[in-house]
Amino acid sequence: MIAIQNRPITANELKEFFSDAKDREIIDWMANSHKVYRYESLNELKFEILFRRKTIEASLDLLKSKAQFATFENSYCHDRFWQLSSKGAFLLKKDVTPAKGIEDIFINGNKYAFECATAIVIVFYKAALDSIGEKAFNYLFADLVLYDWHYDKDLGVRTTVTTDFVPGDCVYFNNPDFNPETPQWRGVNAIHLGNNLYYGHGIGIRDAKGVIETLNRYRKRQAVESAYLKDQVTRPNYKYLSTYQNYIRENKNKRISARIGQTFYTF
Repeated sequence: MIAIQNRPITANELKEFFSDAKDREIIDWMANSHKVYRYESLNELKFEILFRRKTIEASLDLLKSKAQFATFENSYCHDRFWQLSSKGAFLLKKDVTPAKGIEDIFINGNKYAFECATAIVIVFYKAALDSIGEKAFNYLFADLVLYDWHYDKDLGVRTTVTTDFVPGDCVYFNNPDFNPETPQWRGVNAIHLGNNLYYGHGIGIRDAKGVIETLNRYRKRQAVESAYLKDQVTRPNYKYLSTYQNYIRENKNKRISARIGQTFYTF
């Protein structure tokens, strides 16, 4: 169910505001959910739908980029934009903006290799860039570091226990009987694309059964427990990020936007 200012809204009422087919699909998922998705305004809802669609698009673009799957010790990055740490973290170089650093991964994917958690964070950053714009992105995510589930606090990523999966969510397929010789396959983080399809870095796009079958090939000998889709989702803080959608409009009415503490002000 979707509620705006505590008023339930049907998918049909909302569809006039969303022309994109994927947006409408996401609206249907949320409206038919047993969970109540609450918003203070239509714009707040529209931003989340935009961000979710951009997350799906970023997943497909990352796959097309030919960026490779690698363990932390075998990770590599484009040294024009990033410095590789001894632990496999990517440290943004001082003369590179966060936006340009993220964009290069999608442009020159053959120069990058990383594991699946880093891939999900990259996808979320790209979705944020495409949703709030370059200026806001560079302001929020200065000194960017890409490594595992490390992320800037302003991205607001949070994992919750639920079986309510909406397109654009990150879900987790757990592999409890993984082979100790290939610990990178203890599970896979994946973006829910809708229509029972998931994108996971290193496995591509598969349905849930296909992801599970792939993980089961990396179990230890005499394994007894199958891989499975875990009851959890990981999402950025859409509401907080939506406040930056119109960050410092280019001299429009000469208005200035700023953050003081956790509050966003426009003067």
